[in-house]
Amino acid sequence: MSSTQASLSNIRREFERVAPDVVRQASAFASSILADVAGRRGAMDARIAPLSHSARIAGPAFTVEVRPGDNLMIHAAMAMARPGDVLVIDGKADRTCALMGAIMMTTCQKLGFGGVILDAALRDTEELLELGFPVYAIGANPNGPTKGVGGRINWPVSCGGVVVNPGDLVVADADGVVVVEREKAASLLGLADKKLADERGRIADILAGKNIQPSWLDGALRAAGVLKQDETL
Repeated sequence: MSSTQASLSNIRREFERVAPDVVRQASAFASSILADVAGRRGAMDARIAPLSHSARIAGPAFTVEVRPGDNLMIHAAMAMARPGDVLVIDGKADRTCALMGAIMMTTCQKLGFGGVILDAALRDTEELLELGFPVYAIGANPNGPTKGVGGRINWPVSCGGVVVNPGDLVVADADGVVVVEREKAASLLGLADKKLADERGRIADILAGKNIQPSWLDGALRAAGVLKQDETL
């Protein structure tokens, strides 16, 4: 297959992943910190929620697009993905059946994947909670899927209202899922570190009874027209 044919194939086998060291450093931050320093963008819709609030994910996106109710391409992706990869599956927010369950998630865990982000439903909830593998989905449904409709692997997908490219940084915790463009991820680490330090300092002040009211509040209320220029709360 020529390079042009490979680039246009529905299955892309090679792509550049976010660097492992960037993943390692980013894993120390909450999804909220990364979303803030990324410009308050990249956070998936809250419909995509963790099965367990103890779940945490950090890794490169391995993207999968499927037709509603069909998981053929997820099986193909599982045969291709590398340890540490996070399967990000555009299931079109379909809730009429489950695209993955205990057998597939156990396989993902055994293969060393970083987790699964599923814009669709899952099943075998009790078994999955016991398994402890990090998975995010939009709900559960006992119906099983079909396995006969093609899709795409490692093309840009829309998942939870966010565009995800293969290799992008995915970080998820109890608050939800945030995606940062691969090219941008490393540049946000220093900003995230500063943001975390600032928030910890702010909380320490509050606990000490200092600066309870945000210093910016009056100015923001004046700018919004709520207070007159010479007014304060």
